[in-house]
Amino acid sequence: MHRYIPNTEADAKQMLDSIGGASIEDLFKDIPKDLRLNRGLNLGESLSEMELISHMKGLSNQNKSVEDLVCFLGAGAYDHYIPAIVKHLAMRSEFYTAYTPYQPEISQGTLQAIFEYQSMICHLTGMDVTNASMYDGATACVEGAMMAVENTKRKAIIVSKTVHPEVRKVLDTYVKFRDFQVVEIDMADGVTDLEQLKTTMGKETAGVIIQNPNFFGALEDMAAIEKITHENKSMLINYVDPISLGILKAPGELGADIVAGEGQSLGNQLNFGGPYLGFLAANAKLVRKMPGRIVGQSEDVDGKRAFVLTLQAREQHIRRFKATSNICSNQGLNALMAAIYLTTMGKQGIKEVAVQSAQKAHYAFEQITKSGKFKPLFNQPFFKEFAVTSDLKASKVNEALMKHNILGGYELGKDYPQFENGLLFCVTEKRTKAEIDRLVQVLEVI
Repeated sequence: MHRYIPNTEADAKQMLDSIGGASIEDLFKDIPKDLRLNRGLNLGESLSEMELISHMKGLSNQNKSVEDLVCFLGAGAYDHYIPAIVKHLAMRSEFYTAYTPYQPEISQGTLQAIFEYQSMICHLTGMDVTNASMYDGATACVEGAMMAVENTKRKAIIVSKTVHPEVRKVLDTYVKFRDFQVVEIDMADGVTDLEQLKTTMGKETAGVIIQNPNFFGALEDMAAIEKITHENKSMLINYVDPISLGILKAPGELGADIVAGEGQSLGNQLNFGGPYLGFLAANAKLVRKMPGRIVGQSEDVDGKRAFVLTLQAREQHIRRFKATSNICSNQGLNALMAAIYLTTMGKQGIKEVAVQSAQKAHYAFEQITKSGKFKPLFNQPFFKEFAVTSDLKASKVNEALMKHNILGGYELGKDYPQFENGLLFCVTEKRTKAEIDRLVQVLEVI
């Protein structure tokens, strides 16, 4: 059977006759002629199926992925090992064809998967409640900021410049259409400037966004930041790497009111940048302010365990114009993979991934900076990412590494002009000692 069966002229005529149209052009008569393209699309000559497959394979072969390269690039998307069971289970047709549980009474499997995902995110973050259906880490964090604005009735959000640049860009985009302002706090030696944070806090500060570990991989002084924030009766929004929570204190223990992050590292492949999934968790008093959906556990009429959609804050449901947010696309498959990953790894497995990542990152840092050709950009404790600088342009260093099939660090000058030669390296549990030593060797030659 052919994959694509076009309509014949007879088919087209029959459909037009049924609606009283004389030609295809009649379907567009409501569009003014000067707005129509009035020419064919510039798509080139049509291809047969065999030619098209060959063409697409040729294009895809120009890509290089982490299957071809040794990856030392992080900056928000991480090359962690994904157990085979994750993809095996997630690719069952009942999962990958499911979209969103509009009819919960016949979507019990989907609801149970979301419920278990939410439960594990709560355990990981130390928070009371979490939701599903965040697009990615950046939008999840911004939704957290809007929750703080709504809850405090204040009009300002403070965000550290050590927060991922993409998160801050998405925040700026949202602000253009929302009734609150964003104030950025400078850094001091790669972490949030606490003195500037103190002086910037005001009566209109709804919340403070801090990433920990931050964009540079450095660990922030969360105890001091929590004190400064809550003394002002503002809300602390913590943006986190979920893998780091295998060895770091949970944000809930550190006094966070809202926790957001990117869940890609929980069993989701890099996928050339997406799709990913954001997670958003909060304390119990904010449960009615959360966007997306929350799945709860209940009992059916026969007293059996059942799952229900609860507290839906979407505009499509009962709240309508009172909806917390219009964010509603369902990242169910990505969340499912995160749930399978977390279940497979367990507490000990997540801890092992975090420990290995941290230990290997520190070994790489020591070896790279040992000769003095590459110097530490900051003097701060870090998790699995670290920043170094040299006399060479970061782009030139990465070009040389690529010739050896090594995907180098993130070029910090793209977002921080003051760090023009800065490189942000990431080391996960997948990197071997031999691969790290090879990286160091090539850097020395450069």
